[in-house]
Amino acid sequence: MKAAMRRLAFVLATVLTVAISLSPLAAVAVDDPSEMLPDAHQEARAQAIGSQLRCLVCQNESIEDSSAGLARDLRHVVREHVAKGESDRQIMDWMVGRYGNFIRLSPPLTAGTILLWVMPVLALLVGGLVAFLSFRRARGSGPAPLSDDERTRLTDLT
Repeated sequence: MKAAMRRLAFVLATVLTVAISLSPLAAVAVDDPSEMLPDAHQEARAQAIGSQLRCLVCQNESIEDSSAGLARDLRHVVREHVAKGESDRQIMDWMVGRYGNFIRLSPPLTAGTILLWVMPVLALLVGGLVAFLSFRRARGSGPAPLSDDERTRLTDLT
């Protein structure tokens, strides 16, 4: 049994070591110099726009942070539009027109998305109210009174 546990610990340690040692490679893939625009100002704009766009593969990362192939393609599209001289708004509108509002990491506040923005606040308020009422109720109640049988046993003990 101990040998099996040691073997399992060794395998887990090996997998963790390999994963940690390969993680810098993902960052290198995103910062490929061939993707960058020659003009530093345009590159900064492209990165700012890309950081607002969701990777459609990863879904919780921006296209600037993702190493997925589709994210790389979208970064290239953003840089093409920036190089053409389009404004940030035009590029975002083009992306939303092509992929829908889901492409935005932070969806705009509209009638359709108001629930997304309000529900976390409501959940915190309801949770706080429940906690407050629970603590108040627990603090206000004392120990239950002794029954006649319990009183008799208590007096017998003393």
